[in-house]
Amino acid sequence: MSKSKATSFDIAHYAGVSQSTVSRALRNSPLVNEETKKKVFEIAKKLNYKVDKNASNLRTQQSNTIALLLFEDPTSDESHINPFFLSMLGSITRACANQGYDLLVSFQQMDQDWQAQYEDSHRADGLILLGYGDYIDYQARLATLLQHDTKFVCWGAQVDSRPELSISCDNYFGGEQVAEFLIAKKRTQCAFIGDASEHSPEFFARFNGFKDTLQKHGLDVDARQIINAISTDESGYNATKTLLSLKRPINAIFAASDLIAIGAIRAIKEAGLNVPNDISVIGFDDIPVANFTEPSLTTVNQSTSVAGEMLVANLLAQLKDEPPQQTQLKPTLVVRKSA
Repeated sequence: MSKSKATSFDIAHYAGVSQSTVSRALRNSPLVNEETKKKVFEIAKKLNYKVDKNASNLRTQQSNTIALLLFEDPTSDESHINPFFLSMLGSITRACANQGYDLLVSFQQMDQDWQAQYEDSHRADGLILLGYGDYIDYQARLATLLQHDTKFVCWGAQVDSRPELSISCDNYFGGEQVAEFLIAKKRTQCAFIGDASEHSPEFFARFNGFKDTLQKHGLDVDARQIINAISTDESGYNATKTLLSLKRPINAIFAASDLIAIGAIRAIKEAGLNVPNDISVIGFDDIPVANFTEPSLTTVNQSTSVAGEMLVANLLAQLKDEPPQQTQLKPTLVVRKSA
């Protein structure tokens, strides 16, 4: 075996275990059996492996800093932050302060190694991930974090095989509420605007709750009335213009987010139609501006204040090897003038 500077990955290779198991063994974690610990320590000695004291102290003497990584969204201003996350950011900041933690906020950079950038470099004890990026794109990143035994929690779509690492809204139930409301209003010629695919699991769940509820009542969403859009007002505007150009009979639009809904309202008005008399519009998120659109936006509230508190609480529970709290919030429909 080489006498040059070794890493925990080298030890994992010779021991035939994962790198996270090596890390636990070197920390003398009770999660690793004594035989494996002995093997790891023997190989570490042969490789002349030197334990980084700062890294080994990361779990036992925490830096008391949490890194919050935001997905950079296209926006109409220069913030590049989806406004839905701004109120959640405030809640997370307060929850961290109440627990004696500092918060390091940065954008998620897909070309960087998140674990090395924050945890291995001792800048943070754990990560909170927020964003509406393409889930298929960063699914592999989540798998890497799991492989490295990184402490993290994310808002939104469930982490594969580890649902307790996600805090989310019951998006399916939110879609059900929208459908039931529109049925009661006799607005059943419905369209959906948003990404109804596995690339956007939250939007997809909202769509499925909406679609399934309509079908239970003998109704449906025509495939030609499902228009793809990302979560921006410009995308919602363009998608609605496309929808209206098809000349399909519609009297209701369920937008996968408030930003999409705001763009939809603008396109409907420009077409000389009235919201809600001609077409009802319902969004999802209840961002602050939803109450000040014209007309004010009927939408689904996800309780960002509670979500932020839960994200922090569940991450700190991980750091203490404690079980997580509940991981899913029930949304509520907020009825205003657009529907």
